[in-house]
Amino acid sequence: MQPSRICVRPAGPDDNQKISTLGRRTFADSFGADNHPRDMENYLEQSFSPEIQAAELTEPSSCFLIAESGTLPVGYARLVESPPPPCLKAARPVKLQRLYADKQWIGCGVGAALVRACIAIARQRENDVIWLGVWEKNERALRFYRKWGFTQVGTQPFVLGSDRQTDLVLWLTIQSAFGNHASEMGGL
Repeated sequence: MQPSRICVRPAGPDDNQKISTLGRRTFADSFGADNHPRDMENYLEQSFSPEIQAAELTEPSSCFLIAESGTLPVGYARLVESPPPPCLKAARPVKLQRLYADKQWIGCGVGAALVRACIAIARQRENDVIWLGVWEKNERALRFYRKWGFTQVGTQPFVLGSDRQTDLVLWLTIQSAFGNHASEMGGL
């Protein structure tokens, strides 16, 4: 894909089908080759049906963002206020539950646009930390988050079907996010 202007907008209730389609496709693209097909299909059904996305879109603690090139959805993110794991100490944390770009759009600024928008929302909500879990074998994601200043503070389990995996728990203080990327934050 040619890099183009990526716009990020809040998802609305009618975006459940878009998020379902993006979620299934991007999760399968990211992890399908490394996991058992039956485990993947069960996870996709339990996590990304249009009905599940519709319910998640209405959760007051949740915020979905859609990245688009024109009218084409090319990625999405979900922030959710939930208790952090014990390894993370923060007064007002928010979890970056999901951040995915369509594989043909990776490297075109989708992830950066979504992270900037997530940081801006966390700042508006007066969160002090954004945290996430990322599979220890997902080197591309780890490089991406480290580039943004996320650091590891622990681990937590992630179960995909019968496979117990290890996620690294990463965090980013909102104060350091704006300090390190102040020039990239303009306009949000």
